[in-house]
Amino acid sequence: MPEPLDGFLLAAGLGTRMGVLSACLPKPAWPLRGRPLLQWGAEALRRAGAARIACNAHLLPDRLRDVAEGLEVCDEPTLLGSAGGLRHALGRVEAELLVWNADIWADAVPFDRLRDRHRAARAELSWLLVPHPGGPWNPVWLDAQDRVLPKGVTGVQGPFHFTGAAAWSPEALALLPEGPSEMDALRPRLSLHLGVVVEPFPWREIGTPEALIAAAAELAPMQEGRLAGCYVHPTATPSGRLARCVLGPGAAPPPAVTDADALWFQEGGHQVRLGL
Repeated sequence: MPEPLDGFLLAAGLGTRMGVLSACLPKPAWPLRGRPLLQWGAEALRRAGAARIACNAHLLPDRLRDVAEGLEVCDEPTLLGSAGGLRHALGRVEAELLVWNADIWADAVPFDRLRDRHRAARAELSWLLVPHPGGPWNPVWLDAQDRVLPKGVTGVQGPFHFTGAAAWSPEALALLPEGPSEMDALRPRLSLHLGVVVEPFPWREIGTPEALIAAAAELAPMQEGRLAGCYVHPTATPSGRLARCVLGPGAAPPPAVTDADALWFQEGGHQVRLGL
């Protein structure tokens, strides 16, 4: 019998928004402060007491596995969607499954608060919410009993923003159909979908090359952001005159090069350059 799970990192995807960066690494494998995004998420779950953590993998699964030390990797050759990916945990959860998106950086996530409210309310699914910061993200509204309302319905509490942190009960996992499924299809079937509102905490989604460069500049100016306006992988060697470039694993542009808006990385012993 597979061991029980108490934490799960959603790490499978096509990497479409990362563009050419997905040619060398899946999103959760890109490091910040010397640690892959996948492991930032794993550490946040461990701080909340999660002892057995898994993740799913689709794009370049072997390269995700390279940075998945201490995690169980569930291969997902056919994408199962925003909800269906959690079928990997079906039948393996005793109390609740704490879930996080593996393409998000956060130093600490208030999973303890989420889990306490989830248990107290005996909810099927609970979402960790913060006040909506404005911008294009879909707002989440709650009724007077802190229940998440259907998409597009305005309630007495909100708007809020879903952080990506969730607590799933075994009962909610059992509602997942075979094959791909999305959250919007599952939500109407839940008896109690709880919203847990907390104060904003430092976290940011790393979904595009621009977001990766900006995060490196702000969060790791002496590491991945050490070349102004660029991102530098820990194994890369920056040289030349570069602007808005991403230097991926093993990148070593020629010293005389002048370049902009490009990804560099090493593949098969050769330097590869792709336009962003």
